Amino acid sequence: MQYQHLLFDLDHTLLDFTAGEEIALTQFLESMDVADIDGFKSIYRPINQGMWKDLEKGLISKKELINTRFSRAFAHFGRQVDGPAMAMRYQEFIGRQGQIFTGADNLLQSLTDRGYHIYAATNGVTYIQENRLQHSPIKPYFKKVFISEQMGTQKPAADFYEKIAEQIPDFDYGKALMIGDSLTADIQGGNNVGIDTVWYNPTKLTNHSSAKPTYTVRNYQELWNLLK
Repeated sequence: MQYQHLLFDLDHTLLDFTAGEEIALTQFLESMDVADIDGFKSIYRPINQGMWKDLEKGLISKKELINTRFSRAFAHFGRQVDGPAMAMRYQEFIGRQGQIFTGADNLLQSLTDRGYHIYAATNGVTYIQENRLQHSPIKPYFKKVFISEQMGTQKPAADFYEKIAEQIPDFDYGKALMIGDSLTADIQGGNNVGIDTVWYNPTKLTNHSSAKPTYTVRNYQELWNLLK
């Protein structure tokens, strides 16, 4: 077996963030008496995605992202809100969403049976990620969950992976594999420390970045074929 430690990204790789966010945002905005929910989402999502990209680039802090993304969106509609309070309120809704992509649990079961050591490596908020995993069927498969907020660093920074290596007994960079959907976070992060990577690319995107995946797969069956 070429690899031993499998580091899985969560959102958009195993957890269906889009489905969970859709439900959580609707419930959150209803609680805030927002009349045009779809209109709000069309403003919020680009703001949120842009801030996560800025975080990956080191341009903003996680605290700034969490505490201002909603206040920026509400400000677009001329409504002033307490950003940190909105963050706490939203956490309650998104933390209940544990939707996974079809087959994710079967994949992790098969890989566990095959003898792989499975870990989660996610950029995210501790409360949200821990609760979403708690509400999902895949939590038992992870030997440990590494969350950027807890670690004080995030993908693609090299020290994110270095801190993971420090916490896994007998960790060997040559026997580790990072699996994720993000070229700029997952694949570039693996490149930064010399860990082989799998780009999970179900929508057949073209790679226009400097990140170089070792492998590219479009579905779980292709990933299983690679690792079985």
